Amino acid sequence: MSIFDKLVVWTIPFVPKPVVSRISSRYIAGETLDAAVRVVKDLNRQGCCATLDVLGEFITSMEEAEVAVNSYLQALDRIVAEKLDANISVKLTMFGLLLDKELCYRNVRQLLLKAKELNLFVRIDMEDSPCTSDTLAVYSKLRAEFDNVGFAIQAYMRRSLKDIDEMVAKHKMVNVRVCKGIYVEPREIAYKDMAIINSNFNLLVRELLKNDNYVGVATHDEKLVWSTCKLIHESNIDKSKFEFQMLLGVDEELRKIIIKEGYKLRVYVPFGRKWYEYATRRLQENPTIAKYVLKGMLGM
Repeated sequence: MSIFDKLVVWTIPFVPKPVVSRISSRYIAGETLDAAVRVVKDLNRQGCCATLDVLGEFITSMEEAEVAVNSYLQALDRIVAEKLDANISVKLTMFGLLLDKELCYRNVRQLLLKAKELNLFVRIDMEDSPCTSDTLAVYSKLRAEFDNVGFAIQAYMRRSLKDIDEMVAKHKMVNVRVCKGIYVEPREIAYKDMAIINSNFNLLVRELLKNDNYVGVATHDEKLVWSTCKLIHESNIDKSKFEFQMLLGVDEELRKIIIKEGYKLRVYVPFGRKWYEYATRRLQENPTIAKYVLKGMLGM
């Protein structure tokens, strides 16, 4: 990270909230469930499916976890009521992972019971490295009871291949979202070279698909999209075994290309009142986009 990027990242907490709002509005559906529903309906009309993500991870009280559960229960009901092509994604720190692991498990289990009743799927997102083992443990406990749950794995983590091997061995069939990873982690546990991260991404996708698992290929990198298309062509993998996934507002041209080619594509749709905390944290975790903050501050 350059000295300039470090300086901008340091000043992010002091950036006026309207500026952060302007920068992030393309990537966050809004503060309310109604706003998110409107975005998902538009995505569905474009041929995309979606996953709803209520913002607010890293809670500090179990009362907040109860609010999170209720927010997601409402989201599940709206998906069915509005006939949306969508599911939900959750972060376990929003349900108390760092406060009470057992209560976190029970909170997410409540969501899974409701989702199963509605024939909907729940994705457990992966967070930073201190949460990895506990996230997989909660997933594994839930997967023993439910088949409508999946998890995410990060290609830049050195442990990821071992993690998916263990999950496949234990549960036979898993549904995994493969992404590069966004958190700043030490070299001891995470690859830093982008070529290696990309190669590991392809390896994880290949290992999962060859074992007949379902894979969410989450990337905006066209090289990785091409690598996946090459793999499925050479291995004659049915399109029902995977989907591409992208973030709201990122490379919409590539999104259209993927859909035009006949592939399933899911868009990650974050929303909620904690949008400001989410936006500033993501900006700090991704110093490479510091220049966009500066442009926003200068009205460029």
